[in-house]
Amino acid sequence: MCWYCGSPIQEEEPIGRSFRCPDCGKDLRSCMHCRFYLPSAPGSARGDCAESHAESPPERDRANFCDWFSLNQKYRSAQAGQKNERDRAASAKSAFDDLFK
Repeated sequence: MCWYCGSPIQEEEPIGRSFRCPDCGKDLRSCMHCRFYLPSAPGSARGDCAESHAESPPERDRANFCDWFSLNQKYRSAQAGQKNERDRAASAKSAFDDLFK
């Protein structure tokens, strides 16, 4: 599933740099979809990447040229994705703001 919208990734590996999610258009070959991506990995000097030889790109959600990229297999099935979480948060914020109008 795409980390953003939750659509399953159907592309066969290797995932090219120009591949995008057909539903939301987000880059597929990004840190967010990599099996080595571990947000805020404890004790890691590199921060988000478990692969010690990989270079750390400035934007984790954008396409990159990392030679160590390997699709995390959990993204092969459909799930909610982070877009739904952001939509819920925006809805909750809107409801809270409406209390003070």
